Amino acid sequence: MGYLRSLLSEDFQRSVCLDVFPEPVSTPCQHTIINACDILQCPFCRLIVCCIVLLFVFVFVCLVCYFILICWLEYQDSSFPDKLAAVLEKFFQVKSSTPGSQLPETADVLCDICSEIKTKAVKSCLMCLASFCKVHLEPHHRVAGLKSHTLLDPVKNLDDRMCKIHNKLTELYCRTDKACICALCFKSEHKGHKVVLLEEEYEAVMSKKDAAMANIQKMIQSRSKKMAEIGNSVDKAKKEKEASVHDLISSIQRSQAKLVEVIEERYAATKQKAEGFLTELKMEVTELKSRSSQLEQLSQSEDHHHFLQSFPNLCSPLNKDWTNTGVHSDLSFEAVRDAVTQLKHRVDELMEELPEIKIKRMRGHAVDLTFDPDTAYCSLVISQDGKQVIDGETEQSLPKYRKRFEVCPEVLTKEGFTTGKFYYEVQVEGSTKWVIGVVRESVNRKMDAPQSVKSGYWTIGLDEGIYSAHRSTKQSDKITLKEKLEKVGIFVDYNKGVVSFYDVISKSHIYSFTDCHFTENLYPYFNLYNSAPLVITAVT
Repeated sequence: MGYLRSLLSEDFQRSVCLDVFPEPVSTPCQHTIINACDILQCPFCRLIVCCIVLLFVFVFVCLVCYFILICWLEYQDSSFPDKLAAVLEKFFQVKSSTPGSQLPETADVLCDICSEIKTKAVKSCLMCLASFCKVHLEPHHRVAGLKSHTLLDPVKNLDDRMCKIHNKLTELYCRTDKACICALCFKSEHKGHKVVLLEEEYEAVMSKKDAAMANIQKMIQSRSKKMAEIGNSVDKAKKEKEASVHDLISSIQRSQAKLVEVIEERYAATKQKAEGFLTELKMEVTELKSRSSQLEQLSQSEDHHHFLQSFPNLCSPLNKDWTNTGVHSDLSFEAVRDAVTQLKHRVDELMEELPEIKIKRMRGHAVDLTFDPDTAYCSLVISQDGKQVIDGETEQSLPKYRKRFEVCPEVLTKEGFTTGKFYYEVQVEGSTKWVIGVVRESVNRKMDAPQSVKSGYWTIGLDEGIYSAHRSTKQSDKITLKEKLEKVGIFVDYNKGVVSFYDVISKSHIYSFTDCHFTENLYPYFNLYNSAPLVITAVT
């Protein structure tokens, strides 16, 4: 304050005695000045005001918020405005160069009074609804009218303590509505309610703090225990799964080893038997070749007696009949083949049961959906229960809501999802052209936007008898199915970025979008182009 006094005293002195007024003066602007730098109340921040009294001019400068009030009746010195501007300019230059005004390194709450460079607040005043640094807090310790103000540690958003209706400080608490209110609220909106002072409610709540803390700790412990139980259950399930897989693999390996052993034994027996047959046949072939040679030689002989005696022995048949003799592998391995065939059939049955098990697990995340009429295209008609939609083909006059589709017969559900898993089923039987799936909330509803992942659509559809997934705008992924779809199950895992479609009737997988990146609300989406309805069915 001293430097301001020196500045003003140097340039603005009374033209008569060339001195600053030292005694109380009553001014034409109804201010009473005790001394040249005495304390007045700033009309803005209600803090320090330094008043300099001139012959025709009264200059009031607030040292806190720099509010300046100049009152003059008339002046004869034409250079006065320039002198005043020079002094004020010099004042702000000196103030801005004053040492000690530095930015706080970490200030959650800053002083509301500092103008050029904000400093860290040390206290907040509930009466002034402002936070003050150490320098600007000084009047609250010195001025009688400010000493009664309630000070507390710095807090943000002091405006939140003002009543939004009456713009008064909220000093009361309504226990009926559980809200902080002002005195005018108590006389109007909260008349007849149970109302106490904030301090009284604070003390009452604080008295319950220990019990609340104990209850919270109890809930933490309970939930921590439950988390440990669930974690242990998961670990146990994992170990059991690994043990089951290991047992299955071990059993298969043991069975394989036994099967190979049996097959090898059967093969060895068959081979031994075949080798015996071959040895015997070779001996007989040798015998027959010898007979043939003897018969050839005998035919050259002219000894009729020897020929007639030898010929019958050479032409007599061998004792063993080989007609029905052979090695039949089918008879040897028939039991093994039957066992392998039965095992294959059982494995096929288990593989067929896997999709059913998966769908059953997904149905555990079923959600109850209803169509949102505020999003429906003007030709669509929604049933009273909100579960069925048809294209009435006649456009209705409907309010133009921001979220309504205005180009194509499209509609969303009321329910949107931003996390977790959800599953629902849609009956498409009888419909010849449709699109279903999920879309993000920000899809363009006022233009005929292409359906693609990039545009925010994760959908499949039927058009001209062809099923396809709309992955990109350039082309769709064709889906080949054994049977025509009647009911489609849609499963979404928001966190993992997966959208999957299943044939509910055949319990088979249709198509999946994976590695999706969801950042906003997802809504079940429906698009139909014929009078056959699309129905959200109950998941059983």
